[in-house]
Amino acid sequence: MPNLLRSIVLAGVVTFAGCSSPTEEMKPLVQEGAELQLVSDQFKFTEGPASDQSGDIYFTDQPNDAIWKWSPDGGLTLFMDSSGRSNGLYVDDEGYLLAAADLNNELWRIDTKDKTHEVLLDNWNGMKYNGPNDMWLDANGGIYFTDPLYKRVYWTDTTVDQSSCKVFYLPAGSNQPIVQDTTLIRPNGIIGTPDQKYLYVADNTGKKLFKYEIGVDGSLSNKMLFAETGSDGMTIDNRGNVYTTGDGVDVYDSTGVKIHHIPIDRSWTANITFGGPDQDILFITAMNSVFTLKMNVKGVRWSD
Repeated sequence: MPNLLRSIVLAGVVTFAGCSSPTEEMKPLVQEGAELQLVSDQFKFTEGPASDQSGDIYFTDQPNDAIWKWSPDGGLTLFMDSSGRSNGLYVDDEGYLLAAADLNNELWRIDTKDKTHEVLLDNWNGMKYNGPNDMWLDANGGIYFTDPLYKRVYWTDTTVDQSSCKVFYLPAGSNQPIVQDTTLIRPNGIIGTPDQKYLYVADNTGKKLFKYEIGVDGSLSNKMLFAETGSDGMTIDNRGNVYTTGDGVDVYDSTGVKIHHIPIDRSWTANITFGGPDQDILFITAMNSVFTLKMNVKGVRWSD
């Protein structure tokens, strides 16, 4: 796209025959007049936001071993106060909450009604995981997840079994994940496209964001560099833009060009997702705080 046209698109206005007529695709990302809203700063370190079908969002306060729930009316409730030190979360199609519970290097499936959980994964080939971090589910219910090594102060067993940090895929109905990549220093944020064609995985330590093609069997191939950036958590909108975190929030279009920055007045922005009944509220976790921002774009998971 020529630079002039790109500038016009990002401004949200395209002029035809003297008429200013922004289309839905050409509106600015953020709603006009919208400002970042602090929901709360009562936490220690927030992570892992995940929206359910109604637009409510679960997120973690990992140092306090808690999962919280935010509702679009602004309400905050403590969902779970013993969460296996959950980090990344994801709500599956049945409404169960999947959690990267790294107290014992496990992957959990939590019943949101009675708050019981089952351990989906606790080892790979007899070796404990480094510490499952973030995940994305495909349309078949298969789970892609990252397993970087971040040594935790609360670990009683500090031995490391894995020889590398891996990207895994757990096919639906299987209890044996398949290794997809071993070359990233610390694979972290992960998100897929709604058409199931591509998966993005961030190497936060290596400061690289990679894009993979997804095969019909869920396998990843044709790894390519998408952007020269790391990221903790990530999300994607209905225009195909990819949102990365770290120093605030950066937005990249589908070609890997950075098109927007959302500054956050915190030293680290950990994760991000879309929520609300219309999936147009950007929900951001940053250090001890959570924020919201009203958007013109929407999340793709639960949108019509």
